[in-house]
Amino acid sequence: MRIGELSRRTGASPRALRYYEEQGLLTPVRRPSGYREYEERDVSTVRRIRVLLSAGLGTSVIAEIVPCADDENVVLVGRCPELLDGLAKERARITETIEDLIAARAVLDSLVGRPLQAS
Repeated sequence: MRIGELSRRTGASPRALRYYEEQGLLTPVRRPSGYREYEERDVSTVRRIRVLLSAGLGTSVIAEIVPCADDENVVLVGRCPELLDGLAKERARITETIEDLIAARAVLDSLVGRPLQAS
């Protein structure tokens, strides 16, 4: 399938799909015309990539995880136990960022003496 169809089936923009290719997450076949040709399995791969990106992971981490995922929900089910330490560190990094943002929000609220509401 070509990039437009993969985009329609996964919800990822063609630009995002080209980016995934640049990052080594997808490896479409190149036709003599230069067009990319994707396989059916790339639909699941793109869905996995999008789930992992939504979890706050970078593409270098995702490149290690995608081969270990068994389903579109990216449940690792023990196939790559060596990734667990790295994922725990990523989770800790995200938790720290959340805590920093909560602290920043509290400082902002204290500047006006009450919680600010989004408009």
